[in-house]
Amino acid sequence: MVEVLKVSSKSNPNSVAGALAGVLRQSGAVEVQVVGAGALNQAVKAIAIARGFVAPSNIDLVCIPTFADIEIDGQSRTAIRLAVEDRAHRQASGELTAPVKHLPPPPAPVAAPVPPPAQAVAAPLLR
Repeated sequence: MVEVLKVSSKSNPNSVAGALAGVLRQSGAVEVQVVGAGALNQAVKAIAIARGFVAPSNIDLVCIPTFADIEIDGQSRTAIRLAVEDRAHRQASGELTAPVKHLPPPPAPVAAPVPPPAQAVAAPLLR
């Protein structure tokens, strides 16, 4: 089971980054769970800082965002979970070997008829 770190808008990004780096070095993967834009901002800053912490150990972090339905104080909420792991760990587990399904290109936009240019009317000069 991957450890889940809960981040709030009041979390210190440097502290979260240290926790991320510790769990990543120990198990190779961690999930960060957030609710709200402020919490997501702090989490993304922490992940960016953690990349710098683990880079000397040849760990290349990747982040995969997903939605999760959670319950807080009896209320259903939508959270964002950021799976953070070493790129090499992810490739070794075979998760990137599945073919990527590409979406077809969007249909060409239908252009509205363009009205003809207006005729310029010379205004009389007033002197």
